[in-house]
Amino acid sequence: MSEQIKTDICVIGAGSGGLTVAAAAAAFGEDVVLLEKSQMGGDCLNTGCVPSKALIAAAHHAENMRKANLFGISSVEPRVDFQAVHDHVHSVIGAIAPNDSVERFEGLGVRVIQQAGHFTDKRTVATADGQYEIKARSFVIATGSSAAVPPIEGIERIPYFTNETIFSLTERPEHLVIIGGGPIGVELAQAHRRLGAEVTILEAYGILSREDPELSSVVIDQLKREGVTLHEGVTLDRIEPAEDKDATPYGATLHFTHTLDGGIAGDADFVEATHVLVATGRRANVSDLGLEAAGISYSERGIAVKPTMKTSNRRVYAIGDVAGGMQFTHVAGYHAGLVVRNILFKLGAKENTHIVPRVTFTAPELAHVGYSEAEARQKFRQVRILRWPFGENDRAQAERETAGLIKIITNKKGVVLGASVVGKNAGEIINMWALIVSQKMNIKAITGYVSPYPTLSEVGRRAAISAYADLPSKPGIRKIISFLKFLG
Repeated sequence: MSEQIKTDICVIGAGSGGLTVAAAAAAFGEDVVLLEKSQMGGDCLNTGCVPSKALIAAAHHAENMRKANLFGISSVEPRVDFQAVHDHVHSVIGAIAPNDSVERFEGLGVRVIQQAGHFTDKRTVATADGQYEIKARSFVIATGSSAAVPPIEGIERIPYFTNETIFSLTERPEHLVIIGGGPIGVELAQAHRRLGAEVTILEAYGILSREDPELSSVVIDQLKREGVTLHEGVTLDRIEPAEDKDATPYGATLHFTHTLDGGIAGDADFVEATHVLVATGRRANVSDLGLEAAGISYSERGIAVKPTMKTSNRRVYAIGDVAGGMQFTHVAGYHAGLVVRNILFKLGAKENTHIVPRVTFTAPELAHVGYSEAEARQKFRQVRILRWPFGENDRAQAERETAGLIKIITNKKGVVLGASVVGKNAGEIINMWALIVSQKMNIKAITGYVSPYPTLSEVGRRAAISAYADLPSKPGIRKIISFLKFLG
């Protein structure tokens, strides 16, 4: 006989979004039940953001040793202990894990049940072991996503890696072949290359194809300079296991065809890998949730939600990756805030994807918020594009990190519609521009604040000042512009 639990809020999934809802709701005095079938902290802590950034940090230090001669210090080729790198990555996970632990959340007043949950009807969730049946005033589905594996012939015959398993490696791959040239693929490609592996990327379309090509080209050029081999516009035909499985247990030969001009077959080619990483996107975790029984509409892309994050079942919300939109940890946290406001305070808070920034943590970093140039030109009759290169920033010169630029898009009245940054610390610089876009600020405001010198963030203010460079050539105006540039 199942134990019957009645609660205010039942959260399914203890990743970033689910934990935020649970903690916030409990802090406001709500009774909360949290279900998690696997690891607390979800993908971000255990197999995503945290381990990848820890690996990138290790790779960054290795690369700095190679570039020390630029600063009058003897360069050396680093001796990489990959087991120690692995241990560093997992020690970072271990340091953060207590914040997401069962013990901490139980201490906050949340009842944590370490079981999978599924709907049995529109207002009941049962645990997989049948021990509990939970009825709640509101449910929040926060089950995240999993690595999507494409249907390539022969892929089932090799022990490939995804972001969920790659961080278990304790020996450096001799030749890592990555299927997919999106953010996950390029981040892990550069990190492994800097740690001494040979790396090849196979991409069906273009590397970082979602990003503004003017900026993504800066990252692509850096990848090439560091020795990452890039094959864009290819079709993977088949994968064959390595002939000597004892010598290369993870090895494979990947056969692919170069496609040109909209799919005209080109030359056939192949690459031999000691390790294969699949980084072709992620798929929402919607299976085994009993969504049909709950009357919740969904597809392979995820659960259908309204701007309030409410599903077709008025009692149920879906947040984060499972909601089928942008797949970022900070989006899950953003969704969680909306849901808490809507469940607890009936505020009708709605998602605004336009204000959500994104960052690719390569070196240089690539960050964006709001409309891109192409999107703005489609939507608005008149736009202005403002740029400023890192090469004209004194801090960038001092640190010899001059590759990159900021690109700001405004409408004809000067309201900032979007911003993109490629360069060192672009992920930090974009924070201010995310605020500017979210508040619909005018570019004039950016010329009026005081930026500390020397900082990389000054590139934004210098770009803002350039908005006045083409004003009518009146002596008074020209003097003001010259003065602003002098101060900038």
